[in-house]
Order: sequence, then structure tokens, then C-alpha cells
Amino acid sequence: MTKIALSQRQAAQAALELPKALRLHIGLFGKRNAGKSSLINRLTGQNLSIVSDIPGTTTDPVEKACELHPVGPVVFIDTAGIDDTGELGALRVGRSLSVMQWVDLALVVIDAAAGISADDENLLASIRTRGIPAIAVLNKADRVSNEAASALARSPALADLSALPVSSLTGAGIEELRGQIARTVSETWQPDRPLTEGLVPRGGLAVLVTPIDFGAPKGRLIQPQTQTIRELIDQGSRCIVVREDQVAGTLSELRRKPDAVITDSQAIKAVAEQVPEDIALTTFSILMARSKSDLTALARATPFLNALRPGERILISETCSHNPQGEDIGRVKIPNWIAQKQGGAMDVDIAVSKDFPSDLRPYKIVIQCGGCMVTRRHMLARLRECIAQGVPMTNYGLAISELQGVLDRTLSPFPEALAAYRSEREKLEQAGEL
Repeated sequence: MTKIALSQRQAAQAALELPKALRLHIGLFGKRNAGKSSLINRLTGQNLSIVSDIPGTTTDPVEKACELHPVGPVVFIDTAGIDDTGELGALRVGRSLSVMQWVDLALVVIDAAAGISADDENLLASIRTRGIPAIAVLNKADRVSNEAASALARSPALADLSALPVSSLTGAGIEELRGQIARTVSETWQPDRPLTEGLVPRGGLAVLVTPIDFGAPKGRLIQPQTQTIRELIDQGSRCIVVREDQVAGTLSELRRKPDAVITDSQAIKAVAEQVPEDIALTTFSILMARSKSDLTALARATPFLNALRPGERILISETCSHNPQGEDIGRVKIPNWIAQKQGGAMDVDIAVSKDFPSDLRPYKIVIQCGGCMVTRRHMLARLRECIAQGVPMTNYGLAISELQGVLDRTLSPFPEALAAYRSEREKLEQAGEL
């Protein structure tokens, strides 16, 4: 095997190992038997999805990570038909529409032989309302004439979209579709913001604090820590990784001040006591909030934690389905810290993985995890939903720093977010709610 072939193979393997949260997410939507699963298989050249002539073969959204030329690492999401029927069918349609909130690109698969139905038009309207980049895929074009396929692509219902006739059966139009996906992605995709952007310069130095406690995964670091280390290495910066009881000693041994100290949120109080005020200090979770979501909006909502009263209902939202530990940060530690500060326990609900309540109005606040397992669009969609329903939303890192009394310090590297936090806190104080 030549060196070139080996490097290509290594690159392909590295792409497949890329975490899903850092991949482009492409959702396929359409009626039952429009050929969504067949289209995924044809686009990827693999049998990733089960194909059947029986309508409704795909029941729940199914994620498939793969490499799509010329785009790169992607996650395809195969969804149930939007015309599914019955009580279970309605639930499946609801799940399909919920996926729409967080995909980076929607492929609207329409049966070219059947034409554009009312269900297709409703689907297109939902996509437009949500502002989701989309391509109309006129599948089964082999069953109609070229003239009929071209006329369908020019339909007023598709006037604002790229519409391409394709055939999952013969492969006709697939290369053109790949090219259109690449063009649309280059114009619309909003990848995660680099974690240390503006905090640690190229060639800089950071001290990373990673406690090894009961909740630490055995034999590895958690993804935000690993991602930060890799990012710093890629930009030619240096990092020193220490435990929370080694911070002061490490800083005293350095010849120069680090550009920043970044710590696991749970150790923030102990670390803050060891880091001089002239060194930037923040947490991995706050960096995730800036990378995945809108840090300023989340910071603005954080003072509402101090307006909580015992017995009020709050939502702890996690985007992964990890196995809860005895001292789980979301289920145990954060609720306990709130109870200690506010003088009594809250009524706590837990939302796990991609489940997120459609009605958020019963909650006084939503506390979202860092979101390391999902996309930026997914996190922003949740934030928009909270704002639309008038429910404040913060994240784990911001909440922990606030409950430990150090949020002014950990937000100081981000002046806009700090100003929003202080402004909202002042409003609540003036209103007598704090």
C-alpha cells in the first residue's frame, strides 16, 4: 500500500470517528414511500437504511453517521413519513417535525410521479417558517418524462428552493444533488464557534483543570476537555492539564502568566480561590455555551435562579443519555445547590437526550447542559423556543458559577455576556425579586 493510499484511508477513518456533534446534520423529510431511505443509500453508496415497498418502514428518526463526498463527515437523519396515520402515526409525525428544529439542511423528498401533495406543501411551509436551509428532491424521476420532471421543478410551491429531479433507483441526478448539497452547505452552515477563540491566542498558554472525582469517566476525559486540548494543539498553543488541587502550585512554577485558566464547572469555587484576578478564568461549560449557543442570552437568564422559590418547577435538560452517577451533576448537584441557596427543594423535571417539552410555560427556568453531543443549531433551537415562551434558559456552567457566587469572575473574559448578566440582575433587584 502506498503512502498516499494509507493517508487517504487514515483520513477516512478519522472522519468516521468525528463526534456526531461536530458533523453536518442532514434530515430527510417527506411522505411515506417517497424514497427517503433509498435516497440515503444512493447518496452514500451504502445500505445504511432499510428499504421496503411497504409504506411506513421507517417509524422513528434514525441517525446514520458517514462520509458524504464532497461535503465531508455528516449525519443523515431518516424520518417517518409526514402522512403517517393513526394515533401512533401522529406521534411519529411529531417526532419527524421535532427533528426539523435542529438539522443543518433539510432534503424534502417528493415523489415526482405523484406530484406535490397538500402534505408536501404543509411540510415546505413548516421548513420556511423555521428558516431551515432546504433542497427539494424530486425522487422517482425515472417514472416521468424529462419535461414533466422539469415542469415539477419549476412549480410555484418550490419557487424559492433548489429543486432537482433524481432517481434513487437508477442514480440519475445523484451527482448533481451532491453538488447542490455542497453549495447550499457552504452558504448556510453555521458550525460551532471555536471554544478558545479570543481567549487563548495562537501560540498562547492555557491551564486546564480536570478534577478526577466520582463522576469522572474512567480512563478518559469528557468531550469538552478533549475538544479544548485538541483545539489548542491545532492552533499551536500549549496547555497544562492539572487537578483542582494543583492549580496554585502550577501557576507559581510557570515563568509567565497563562492566557487563561479553564476549569470543570464543579471545581470553580476552589479554582477561583487559587487564580489571581489578573488571569482570565472561565469553565469548559461556559465555553460550550459560547460555542454551541448564544452566551449573552444564556447569561441574561441566569439571575432568575436567584428569584426561585421552594417548590417551583424547573427543567434540567440533558442532550445525552449517559448513565446517571450517584452525584450526577444535573439530577443531584445542581438541584441541591439551588435548594441550599433558596432555602428549599424545587420541583425538578429531567429531559433526556433529544426529548424536550413542547410546552415550557410550567417552568420557572430551564437549565441546559453544555450540549457537547448535539449541534449548534439544535442548541439555538431550544433557546429560541424558551425565549418564544417567555421562559429563561441558562446552562450548567453559568448556573454553577452563579450558585457558587463567582459568575462575575467567570464571565469577565466575555464583556457582552457579563454586561447582559449584570443588567438583568439589576432589573430583578429593582423589582424586588431577588
